[in-house]
Amino acid sequence: MPDPTPDFVAVTGPDIVAMAGIDKRFPGVHALQNVDFSVARGEIHALVGENGAGKSTLVKVLTGVERPDKGTITLDGHVVSIHSPLHAQELGISTVYQEVDLCPNLTVAENILIGRQPTRFGSIDWAALNDQARRHLRTLEIDIDVTQPLGSYSVAIQQMAAIARALVIRNARVLILDEPTSSLTAHETAQLFRVMRKLKSEGIAVVFITHFLDQVYEVTDRVTVLRNGALVGTYPTASLSRMELIKLMLGRSVTTLDDMAAHKIAATEGISAETLLQADGVGLSGSIEPFDLKLHAGEVVGLAGLLGSGRTEIANILFGVDKPDSGTLTFGGKVVRRFSPADSIARGVALCPEDRKAEGIVGDLSVRENIILAMQASRGWFKRLGTREQYEIADKYIALLSIATPHADQPVKNLSGGNQQKVILARWLAANPRLLILDEPTRGIDVGTKADIQKLVITLAEEGKSCVFISSELDEVLRTSHRIVVLRDRAKASEFAGNVDEKEIMEAIAGSAS
Repeated sequence: MPDPTPDFVAVTGPDIVAMAGIDKRFPGVHALQNVDFSVARGEIHALVGENGAGKSTLVKVLTGVERPDKGTITLDGHVVSIHSPLHAQELGISTVYQEVDLCPNLTVAENILIGRQPTRFGSIDWAALNDQARRHLRTLEIDIDVTQPLGSYSVAIQQMAAIARALVIRNARVLILDEPTSSLTAHETAQLFRVMRKLKSEGIAVVFITHFLDQVYEVTDRVTVLRNGALVGTYPTASLSRMELIKLMLGRSVTTLDDMAAHKIAATEGISAETLLQADGVGLSGSIEPFDLKLHAGEVVGLAGLLGSGRTEIANILFGVDKPDSGTLTFGGKVVRRFSPADSIARGVALCPEDRKAEGIVGDLSVRENIILAMQASRGWFKRLGTREQYEIADKYIALLSIATPHADQPVKNLSGGNQQKVILARWLAANPRLLILDEPTRGIDVGTKADIQKLVITLAEEGKSCVFISSELDEVLRTSHRIVVLRDRAKASEFAGNVDEKEIMEAIAGSAS
């Protein structure tokens, strides 16, 4: 439970935003419990906590998406009642959410200036529109063709366009960035941080929500910690060690990650000599160069590489989303001739996709219905699972994975991102696959849930299941994988077995390894 008396630290300069005693309930969930939160002019303030801690709800209250049940919001010393996101923008509060909410069919320029298009003689001035969009992107050090559809660009570019759109608001005094770096490369993240520091120097307050603790220490002045919907405290970032911050977020000391390496080494003894999956020269023109890959029962193979290196393309072929046009894929000693997700499920292959909202959860279904989805599909719709059996399965995996939900019938869209990810894992574990493919299973989720998922992967390997583990976080690839395949420019670059240090992997990713 949260500490009974939260800690507060004074900052230089007046608060531009002060939220006091914010309380918010949803059916079955007390999302915010008497939370205080303030941001000063010209500071970058981190808001951290586990998934379900209340970060997103607090932001939604501040931006008018949700109305608080109790509490007050003060802006520039005046109490305000924020009625809608548009009202929040009019007040100078602008937000960029983790899930990019742009229009991919419109051009980059139209997205950036939507609702604020320059006009001439009563019509949109397209030349001025495009010129203004280019100027806004140049502040982010992005140089692209703004006349092209936004959907033709990568998720990273779309994220930067969303940030540029947020900065278009002329009276913007508060900028809220909700996991803005989850789809950005290290170079793009550095660009964003330069922009954040520039805004800070101009007196704009920046609220920065992230699960990357390195970034908290790199760019923020203060950090506020939420846990279980309540305030733990607000601290100068420099005053907290990493382990102290994690302990505040979790309410306990973290030893799981420290023990993970030893656990993984012990798990190597259970790797079978049996080859479960073998790819010989498998490739797809325009997607991934022909690659070789062997996976044994009870083995975890990590795929490492930069965004766009070919990791997801391999996952899609192994799960049958895409059909290769070269090579041979063998599973369980049999050549794979039919490529489709349904055929893969029948073979005992499961995929937890990178985009859990678009490709994973079914938001309007309950937690129970999402969990039994794959099992029901594998049985066929004429062999329906009974209601009692559905609840037994759902309750089992809710308990096993510590899914934070008031009950199995809670709509899955009401859960936090980390708990949605656990629901997807539960779905595939219930289907009892022989091979589990995890594509960025810990992206955008808290450190505690990350540890739970990593430990689960190693436990599954000990039980004889195989896993392909994909992550942009090199340390967790090293921590969970028995072998690591490095991809570069949509081709297999290197392969490492046994204990390997991070430098070797980074050199292989960069192309400097022999």
